[in-house]
Amino acid sequence: MSLLSKQCKPCEGGVPVLSGNEASALLKQLEGWQLTEKNISKSYTFKNYYQTMAFVNAAAWISHREDHHPDITIGYNQCRVEYTTHAINGLSENDFICAAKIDKLFSI
Repeated sequence: MSLLSKQCKPCEGGVPVLSGNEASALLKQLEGWQLTEKNISKSYTFKNYYQTMAFVNAAAWISHREDHHPDITIGYNQCRVEYTTHAINGLSENDFICAAKIDKLFSI
């Protein structure tokens, strides 16, 4: 099943921490994301501040809808999105689901 067609599971319900192999396999479904032991991240570049903020606001809406929130660093024409599952201090499938949805947003 595609990451785009999935919904995040509540973290309070005990989502499992992904193994390194599981995270690497899910990363193959994403383009341009960097994987560390406890997070995935990607930087996006835009023409101007307005486009950057429009993307960030749309990403915030997706995150709110999924109830899974990234750390976002914003500059004039770029932003960096970083996902980790704070409740388990590591990566869960939720991080990859949201990353896929953010990438889809960027491609529109």
